[in-house]
Amino acid sequence: MSETQRPTPSSPETHVIDYRAAEHLLAARDPRGAVKLLDSVIAAHPENTAARLLRARAFFAAAQLRPAELEFELVLEREPDNALAHFALARTHERAGRPEQARKHFRLAAALDPQPEYLAAARFEGPAGPSAAGGAAAGDDPA
Repeated sequence: MSETQRPTPSSPETHVIDYRAAEHLLAARDPRGAVKLLDSVIAAHPENTAARLLRARAFFAAAQLRPAELEFELVLEREPDNALAHFALARTHERAGRPEQARKHFRLAAALDPQPEYLAAARFEGPAGPSAAGGAAAGDDPA
């Protein structure tokens, strides 16, 4: 494509550009801007799990917990072994004041991918009792 040509508003190239721009907006702490870009990507590609996961993270960052929860759950319906989605859903439940639901998903995330952050959040009990490891601050990105 030449420099003077621009992808049409509904082209696959535009959706890739919007997805990448949404990643940058989320990193720059503009989750609402990221959601706006991802809405069109998901409308065109509703099966795109990566876009849905990014939109869920943006909803979480914008403190829109119910939409975040719904998106994370949809990702997990499609990819039940997605440790990141379990971890992020757990953070969403934690932030919404549902610690038992959060604990379940923290443990699933740690079992699927034993990263130190996931293990600490899961608070598995060892010989000395419950772990003293804490979670992230309420405003932290879940992923």
